[in-house]
Amino acid sequence: MARLGELERSVMDVLWSSDGWLTAREVAARLDHERDLAYTTVLTVLERLERKGFVRRQRAARAHRYAAADSREAVVAEAMMEALGTADDRGSALVRFVGSVSAEEAEILRRALEADPLSVVPPTAEPIGTSPTPGAAEGRDVGSTTPK
Repeated sequence: MARLGELERSVMDVLWSSDGWLTAREVAARLDHERDLAYTTVLTVLERLERKGFVRRQRAARAHRYAAADSREAVVAEAMMEALGTADDRGSALVRFVGSVSAEEAEILRRALEADPLSVVPPTAEPIGTSPTPGAAEGRDVGSTTPK
């Protein structure tokens, strides 16, 4: 998985907080940055995120609309697994990680190891790989995504 730069992460935050598909102009309007970003800059970042697999794109009238390809939690979990894969001693890395989490997080990990992981996902999170298609829950025609 490719890493996200500061601006890419800000764009993803906008998409993750959205209830559906957004145009590049809508993303640009929602970005909270110290400097004003040109629409073309936001469009370039969205296209780069699509190439990296973080964003899906669909044609909507004359503009494209964008949505996160997966949930924030799924991206974080994948990044954690990627980081763990770089350790010479995965066991030691896991022990250090577990030693740094809160008691509540440790309990979630304990339950996940003892049971079906999907049964211990906190109510505010989506299970990995189950990110719904934006707009589908509202019954809107979400169309198809552009192939990568």
